[in-house]
Amino acid sequence: MNRHAIWAIYRVEMARTLRTLLQSVVSPVISTSLYFVVFGAAIGSRIDQIDGVSYGAFIVPGLIMLSLLTQSISNASFGIYFPKFVGTIYELLSAPVSYLEIVIAYVGAAATKSTAIGLIILATSSLFVPLHIEHPFWMLAFLILTAVTFSLFGFIIGIWAGTFEQLQLVPLLIVTPLTFLGGSFYSIDMLPGIWRTITLFNPVVYLVSGFRWAFFGKADVSLGLSLGMTLAFLFACVAVIAWIFRTGYRLRT
Repeated sequence: MNRHAIWAIYRVEMARTLRTLLQSVVSPVISTSLYFVVFGAAIGSRIDQIDGVSYGAFIVPGLIMLSLLTQSISNASFGIYFPKFVGTIYELLSAPVSYLEIVIAYVGAAATKSTAIGLIILATSSLFVPLHIEHPFWMLAFLILTAVTFSLFGFIIGIWAGTFEQLQLVPLLIVTPLTFLGGSFYSIDMLPGIWRTITLFNPVVYLVSGFRWAFFGKADVSLGLSLGMTLAFLFACVAVIAWIFRTGYRLRT
């Protein structure tokens, strides 16, 4: 394992975050504050509690997941797409660096950035509502696991994308709607029977549910199922990336 190569790529990616600190950190914090103003104050005043949890606290895991998914995908996809765009990807592929080391560096940097943003949003949320995390270990485990999984997914999008517009296509048209419809701001038990069944086909449900269980000890689906679905998506992303490097898809041209 070439640790020097991994550290060099990782350091460059993290330095890019420091150059765009306003966009990377301040923007999610402001967005979270606006969500609390709109959902917590306007809607929360009309909803007493959900499963014994105040509505303001109930939406905290969903808000963190919403930012975590989008940030993981955007950081990882842009990180690998930009070398493709400027042509330096060929220098990287011809260097004495294995494919595994490339993935570890780019995905590790993207996951680090999105995890940090998730923790910042958690700290911001505590300014609006009182929070008590029942299972802090599982909260952190789900946070890191989700960040790594969707950074891998973003890495795939970055290789697939041919334009900057395509980088935003999947996050805006697929991931964000699935997050809003995945129980981020409500319990799926509040839905009618048929719609609850349909919602269970949304993979984001299991991410939000497992993360919310870590906070309150209550969830729409079991912890084992949430963890299993997350790991299944992670292994699927790893398999796709392995196929990409084996075939040279979108890398050799």
